[in-house]
Parts: sequence; C-alpha cells; structure tokens
Amino acid sequence: MRHATRTPEYSARRTASTPHPSSLMSNEEPLTRQQIRRKQKFGEPLLPEEEDETEQEHRHIIAVTLENTIGALNRVTNLFSARGFNLESVAVGETDEPSVARLTLVTVGNDRIVAQITRQLDNLVNTYDVTDLTDAEHVERELCLLKVQYTTETRSEVLDIKDIFRGRVVNVTPETMILEVTGPTKKINALVGMMEEHGIEEVARSGQVAMHRALEYEAPNPLASADAEPSANGASSDND
Repeated sequence: MRHATRTPEYSARRTASTPHPSSLMSNEEPLTRQQIRRKQKFGEPLLPEEEDETEQEHRHIIAVTLENTIGALNRVTNLFSARGFNLESVAVGETDEPSVARLTLVTVGNDRIVAQITRQLDNLVNTYDVTDLTDAEHVERELCLLKVQYTTETRSEVLDIKDIFRGRVVNVTPETMILEVTGPTKKINALVGMMEEHGIEEVARSGQVAMHRALEYEAPNPLASADAEPSANGASSDND
C-alpha cells in the first residue's frame, strides 16, 4: 500500500492558508443593531473590557408603579430577597389614583443582576411600570425627623446647624427638640453626623422617593455641552 508523502513546501502552504482559531476570535464581526439592543436590554456588556464594569456593584434607585392591593408589595420585595439583595430604602404610597401605588426602592448590586430583576418585576401581574432612575436625570428626596438634646449653651449651635440644612423645629421641650429636614440622602446623612456630638435620642427617616426630571432646555448631547451655561429651566440643585 502506497502512502503519500508530504513535502515541506506543502506543509508550509497548508499552515499559511489555515487560520489559527485564536485569530478567528480576535477578528469578531461587529454587533448588529438587534444584538446591541438585546445586550442593552438584558444589561450585558457590549465589549469584553466592559464585563468587569457590569459586575461592579452600584447604588440603584428603582421606581415601580403597581396595584394598590394586599400582597403586591410582598411580591416585589420577595424578588430582591430571593437574589440576596438588601433593600436600603423602601417607600410606598398612593398616587393620584387610589387603586395605584408608587414604590421607590434603593438597593446596591451589579448592573446585570439588577437588570434581570427589573425585567422580572415588569412581568408581574400587579405591576404597571418599572423604571431604573439610576442613570437618568431625576429628583430624589427623603424626609427625616431627628430628636436631639440641647442645653442652654448648645441651643444656639443646634439651631444654627438646623438653619444651614434648611430644617425647621416641629417640637421642643426643655431638654430636646425635634427637627424636620427634607433633602437627598447625602444631606440627611450629613445632618445626622453633625448632630451626633449633641446627643441624638431618636431618628425617623421616610426612605427615598424619586421622580424623573425632564430638562426642557437641555442640550441634545450633554457630552458636547459640558462647558455650556446652566440650563435656563430653573431646575433646582439636589443639594437643597
């Protein structure tokens, strides 16, 4: 039986004409529009270097509009607890329609998992709308009632701090006063920190509520107008 022998020239030509699998991986075709939409919808990275970014944990503010019925709130919160997510803040209340409630959740997690949870929330029977306000222009507020101790010597200092944070006194006794302050979470945290040295007896926080803010005079491309003048729509800063 005759066996064909391969010359060195033949082997060299075959090696040159057959691409290595690693070269195929490096020359991937660009994503189509449908693939980009699907990856964005499911929170998947568009580029390999973005995979680490999607796994990083971030703070997310999620607004949910749902039926104002018994058990609807439990179904929403159970989705987060089943994934091991801790809810930093939960605020719920009626909307302009008594049969519809608005729920604002604040949690910390990576973008991919949070995107999966928001899709599952949107598929619940009692849910009307789910919006992740994290990367959108929005206004967030929180109400805080703080009971702080004071003396004759520290009374003026406590009131000065209250004025700086634009709070107001809603109750006063010979030894304590209750302050009411509204603002973003960072503002509330700063107030609590400033009052610790005076002696805090009690703190009650409502949890965050948030709403999308439309900037009527915003430039079409914010990246191209980074040095532009502030918008003329009179939108106030979240530091108030």
